[in-house]
Amino acid sequence: MEGNYGRYEERRRMVERLKDEFNISDRVARAMLKVPRHLFVPPQYSREAYLDHPLPIGFGQTISAPHMVAIMCDLLDVLPGHRVLEVGGGSGYHAAVVAELVGDSGEVVVVERIPELAERARETLSSLGYSNVKVVVGDGSEGYRDRAPYDRIYVTAAAPDIPKPLIEQLKPGGKMVIPVGDSVQELLVIEKDFSGEIKKTRWGGVRFVPLLGKYGFKF
Repeated sequence: MEGNYGRYEERRRMVERLKDEFNISDRVARAMLKVPRHLFVPPQYSREAYLDHPLPIGFGQTISAPHMVAIMCDLLDVLPGHRVLEVGGGSGYHAAVVAELVGDSGEVVVVERIPELAERARETLSSLGYSNVKVVVGDGSEGYRDRAPYDRIYVTAAAPDIPKPLIEQLKPGGKMVIPVGDSVQELLVIEKDFSGEIKKTRWGGVRFVPLLGKYGFKF
């Protein structure tokens, strides 16, 4: 996972801007420096891969802006060896950054509802050597019980409320980051203590595509 894959200098400049503007941690900065974002976007958007904005990836979905990926990773405080659930895998870029953070002793489980995106993400991640990422097709609002519980959970689409299955699948002592809302969305940090109590912290306003599914917005 140390490969350069080209365009290193563009990645370096992007990461330096994120550090200056958003004060991202050194650990997250190093992880993002390793991941070739240009390989996770459609070819027609490759020239924009290292600009700090979302990009279309097909099927009405987007790859998040780099600063949002960085902020969510920092809020989660992902550590080596963690098992992490991603809801809404998209092209797989965010999962690759998290895979760098959990290392070979950790695991990232990605649930993506659109089969074509899931397959594309699976192929890209595999080609880059991310053997610690598992991509499955399903309703992410229901989580993925086969690998639960999770040390960390993050959701890359806005839900009407925090899906109950995700709270259930979060380990005591774990954290979740999830955008909640419709026309007005807030990014929430959810912490589950060892007695099972939930604490919510509001980070601020965001804009994500809607989370569709049983515990999300209806199709």
